[in-house]
Amino acid sequence: MKAIKINIKRLIETGYPGYAECSFYDASYNEHIVHEKIPIVTDKDLDENSKYPQEGIIACEVINEWKDITGKLIFTVNTEKPWGVNTIEGLTKFDLLEEQLTEFP
Repeated sequence: MKAIKINIKRLIETGYPGYAECSFYDASYNEHIVHEKIPIVTDKDLDENSKYPQEGIIACEVINEWKDITGKLIFTVNTEKPWGVNTIEGLTKFDLLEEQLTEFP
């Protein structure tokens, strides 16, 4: 399974499980913001005393791969699977460059 590399910017809700504000850029350099439970985006035990930003991931499903006009490999991914993650605008499908993805551990 693939995952999107993200930046965990800050804690937005304390307590268990805690929520973080996260961001990533798509292949067109548009920034996307996600508010998500900390255990969904990292295995680290983050809290209000943690240093930010931190690296994290969002698991996703690859639904297509193609090359743009410059020959770069682009992956269209969907974050609805496996955990129903969406942006604050409600988006779940993104075109990403190969280097923006990693393997889900």
